[in-house]
Amino acid sequence: MKNLFAKSISVVLLAAATVTVSAQQKATAVINADQGTYVINKNIYGQFAEHLGHGIYGGIWVGENSSIPNTHGVRNDVIAALKKIKIPNLRWPGGCFADEYHWMDGIGPREKRARMINTHWGGVVEDNSFGTNEFLNLCEELGTEPYICGNLGSGSVEEMSKWVEYMTFDGESPMANLRKQNGREKPWKVKYFGVGNENWGCGGNMTPEGYSELYRRYATYVRNYAGNELYKIAGGANVDDYKWTETLMKNIPRGMMNGISLHNYTFTDGWTNKGNATGFNEDQYFKVLENGQRMDDLITKHSAILDMYDPAKRIGFVVDEWGVWYNVEPNTNPGFLFQQNSLRDALLAGEILNIFHKHCDRVKMANIAQMVNVLQAIIFTESDKMLLTPTYYVFDMYKVHQDATMLPMTVNSPDYSRLNRNMKAISTTASVDKNGAIHVTLVNIDPKNDIEVSCDVRGAKATKLTDGQIITGKETGTFNTFDNPYQVQLENFKDAKFKNGTLTVKVPAKSLVTVELK
Repeated sequence: MKNLFAKSISVVLLAAATVTVSAQQKATAVINADQGTYVINKNIYGQFAEHLGHGIYGGIWVGENSSIPNTHGVRNDVIAALKKIKIPNLRWPGGCFADEYHWMDGIGPREKRARMINTHWGGVVEDNSFGTNEFLNLCEELGTEPYICGNLGSGSVEEMSKWVEYMTFDGESPMANLRKQNGREKPWKVKYFGVGNENWGCGGNMTPEGYSELYRRYATYVRNYAGNELYKIAGGANVDDYKWTETLMKNIPRGMMNGISLHNYTFTDGWTNKGNATGFNEDQYFKVLENGQRMDDLITKHSAILDMYDPAKRIGFVVDEWGVWYNVEPNTNPGFLFQQNSLRDALLAGEILNIFHKHCDRVKMANIAQMVNVLQAIIFTESDKMLLTPTYYVFDMYKVHQDATMLPMTVNSPDYSRLNRNMKAISTTASVDKNGAIHVTLVNIDPKNDIEVSCDVRGAKATKLTDGQIITGKETGTFNTFDNPYQVQLENFKDAKFKNGTLTVKVPAKSLVTVELK
């Protein structure tokens, strides 16, 4: 009798455990499709190309005489990949490099251009063969907005002013004439201009008060010439330096500043323990994604300061350096910041882009660091070969959200638990485009459990579900190589249904999924 009773208790406990596991694998959500207010600015999907490692040379630029197929010296394979994901803007020439870059060294006949030492990144020779003309011509080829970062740290007011004149003035002037001598008759359109970079650090080790005064002076001479209106971006805070943000908002007149930046990188444990891009365990996986979620708190707190001084939200928040930063790969130049890119990094990118969407009332631009061969790159190159990383496919998947209206979405998600800490396993975002199509993106960071999401779509005119897309891999550490380039890629997804206003999606473990309702 005792054995029978014990067996009965065991069955009950097993059933209870089964119910618990099942409950952890389900989530509910609500989308209010008729309550969208703010547009997800396409510039949130911006890219960043610094003179660092093989980010420019070999990554973008090979020169007109290269055997690698190119258009005016820029790799054709890279151009095609960037066009496919519709990159909206490209930040250049840095980064720390920007505040030691003197633009006149990079114009005119290439054989006569000055050579310099790249003191920040590897101590290599910079021959300036990729300069202003090459960069702006590339942006025209891509159909993307150039985002120039000016040299406030070691450059003069005159130098910065003349650079703007060279690029944008359509008339008779010394710099316009110089541009014409260099083969460009008409000026380029340049919208975004950063007045310095990381001036609290590599850009001059300044105080916020000192930078504010210099910004006012330099920005005065960063002029709008006829037909070209600049969006001037002040060099903002490092991570959680809220004093920096408040000082700039107090001391810089509103009419002199259109945007203010933030730099925040994600590490495994911190700056002194960045962790490795591959070969990580689940604790390290958890830490990276947990640290990535800090972006939400940073934007919330910096935005609260901006709201005090700019309640009308005229000043955009520009997260122009973000991404994960690991130790460099073995046997590579430590100053080149080359790291592998795995499914974990794709999940992190989705998580952070969802945060930008959440704050799209204030976040107007962002630039992942960096575009090619550096840090969380979306593209790798090696000689004449090109490789798309898992993070690239996130930008491909998310391009449907560019300039779409963000739809309020709430989710009740199970937790992903590790190290006695919890994170919500499901991260979400939703938007409606100008044609009325609703796109819903769900990120499941749980590396082991599929999660079925039941979403009530309210106020929508949509009646049908089209096939979706998914990014996943065998393991969280799965990455693409030149020998095996498609271990992680964008694939078709069919495990969703839409009936009577309810969207049901089974989101596999460690995956990103986007579905469309029409």
